[in-house]
Amino acid sequence: MTDLLNALFHAVAYALIGGAMLVAAYYVLDLATPGHLGTHLRGVDENGLESVHAHSRSAGVVTSAWLVSNAAVLFTAIWTNGETSLGWALAWTVSFGALGIALNTLMFFAVEAITPGDLRRIITEPGPVRPLAYVAASVALSVGAIVCASIA
Repeated sequence: MTDLLNALFHAVAYALIGGAMLVAAYYVLDLATPGHLGTHLRGVDENGLESVHAHSRSAGVVTSAWLVSNAAVLFTAIWTNGETSLGWALAWTVSFGALGIALNTLMFFAVEAITPGDLRRIITEPGPVRPLAYVAASVALSVGAIVCASIA
C-alpha cells in the first residue's frame, strides 16, 4: 500500500511540475507572437467579439506542435529518471523542460530570421494554415525530438 501511495504522490508531483512547465511554454510562445495568442486561437475580431473568421489556424498548428514538443521533453525526462529519487527526477524534468522551451524559442526566431516575411505575424493572421506555420511546427517537433534523444 505504501508503494501505491508513493507512486500516486510522485504522479501528482510530476503532473503539477509538468503542467506548470507547459503553461510556461505557452506563455513564452505568447510573448513571441504579436497580440495575445489566446485571442488568435479563439478568434476574437477587432471589435472584441468571437468570430470563426477571426481565428488563426496557423497559430493553432504552431501552438499545438510547441506544446507537444515540450510535453515530449518532459515525458522523456520523467520516464528516464523515474527510478531515481523524486527530487532528482524533478530537477531533471525542470532543467530539461526549461532547456526545451529555450531551444524552441531560439529556433522559432531562427526560422523567422532565415525565411522571408514576418513569421510571428504570418502565424497569427486569421484564415487557413499558412505553409510557414507547418515549417515552424515541424521545427518545434524536431527540437523536442533532439532534446528527448539527448536525455535518453
